[in-house]
Amino acid sequence: MPRINNTQYFNVRKDTEIAVKDVIREVYLALTEKGYNPVNQIVGYVMSGDPTYITSHNGARSLIIKVERDEIIEELLRFYIDNEINRSSK
Repeated sequence: MPRINNTQYFNVRKDTEIAVKDVIREVYLALTEKGYNPVNQIVGYVMSGDPTYITSHNGARSLIIKVERDEIIEELLRFYIDNEINRSSK
């Protein structure tokens, strides 16, 4: 008989891990193809959480909601620091 005082753990694994940088790339391309300013649209989405800032073209809207907005900011900030700040200090 199982002990009811012990906590059971359930670990759900995602079928496919989507790299945030790949999401940003795909969303950028879809927005550009549709004639939108991708920077403005992505900033609008990140600031508001409203997915309608992102076009549904090529599944971009469905793709971007699979990652957390803070992960998008983290990826962009990491890229900026690695490529602008750390590069200029070497």
